[in-house]
Amino acid sequence: MANSPVETVSTGADKAKLAAVALLVVAAVVVFYALGKQDLWLRVLALLGLFAVAIAVFFTSESGRQLIAYGKDSVKEVRKVVWPARQEAMQMTGYVFAFMVVMALFLWVTDKTLEWVLYDLLLGWKR
Repeated sequence: MANSPVETVSTGADKAKLAAVALLVVAAVVVFYALGKQDLWLRVLALLGLFAVAIAVFFTSESGRQLIAYGKDSVKEVRKVVWPARQEAMQMTGYVFAFMVVMALFLWVTDKTLEWVLYDLLLGWKR
């Protein structure tokens, strides 16, 4: 099977948008600390405002549009899922819990048996 080349189309405008997003995130952090003597609510408001602008710019880029398309496709796929009925879900949950209890008991018995064989029979350590 031949490897198909992966094509990434990234225009200069998209690169500029992503660079602007990075600068806005850095600016948000710098502004938060630069306003150190101001009230906390003002600092947080500036931080969140610059983050909101960065997110808005990101979603206008090709990467942002691809992320939105991925989210929409994911919602479509989730709608296709056939969910079990409540009775079936409860029954399967009961099976899982019963299996867990049986497995826990098996592992406990195995552990105690190995402990008895190793410490009491082979090494002779008495408690």
